Amino acid sequence: MAGDMRLRQVCLVAPHLEPVVSDLAAIFGLDVCYRDPHVGKYGLENALLPVDTTLLEVVAPFQDGTAAGRFLQRTGNRGGYMAIFACDDPDERGRHAGALGVRTANVIDHPPYHGVQLHPRDCRAAFIEFNHTQGSDDIRGPYPPAGPDWQASVRTDVTLALLGVELQSPDPEGLARHWGAIIGAPVSVAGNSEFEIVLVNGRIRFVKGPDELMTGVMMQVRDVDAVLTTAMVRGHAVENNAFLLGGVVFRLTS
Repeated sequence: MAGDMRLRQVCLVAPHLEPVVSDLAAIFGLDVCYRDPHVGKYGLENALLPVDTTLLEVVAPFQDGTAAGRFLQRTGNRGGYMAIFACDDPDERGRHAGALGVRTANVIDHPPYHGVQLHPRDCRAAFIEFNHTQGSDDIRGPYPPAGPDWQASVRTDVTLALLGVELQSPDPEGLARHWGAIIGAPVSVAGNSEFEIVLVNGRIRFVKGPDELMTGVMMQVRDVDAVLTTAMVRGHAVENNAFLLGGVVFRLTS
């Protein structure tokens, strides 16, 4: 069932867009391609930065009572917010999730874009969204959430790819199998108490931790030391080729 699916977008949530967005751009050599006016109806503002063909998004609440604001309060500003997958039929994915007891929280219908967001409490750890853009089978083709010309903002001189995300749980195998059932993908053992789901363009890794959160983003960069140096200059503590920004740990490989 996961054969047509790609990791299309990773969404982080922060109390304010700045300095998170500026830090991401400076450290990873990325450009903002779009700020989506449609998210304003949810009490949010956002910025999207393309990492090759995967989008890295930051959202921030600008009013009280938003789901994103409640997430920040509940997690103490920790954790990624949403993993977004492109697929052929989001509605079928939503029906499949519903059969597993995972509710649909929101349906986004802005033709040619259609998205189905699942309830984070049922997904556990983070939102899952499935989406499809009609007539855009080319991964470098139109993708309305990223704006009309997102491709022009792609930069690969510093960062090559967003390789995947890391989720933690007291029961990483249980969370992995839950996500695997929702996505329709097999779960494999990645190490001692670690599990993963491998997609065509990335992976979702599940590790042991005290809470259920999306805790990491894995990035492939040209020069790990240079990126870490920039992170330190921007005021972020670096340890084991990783640093904390936007509520998640960015883990670097070359």
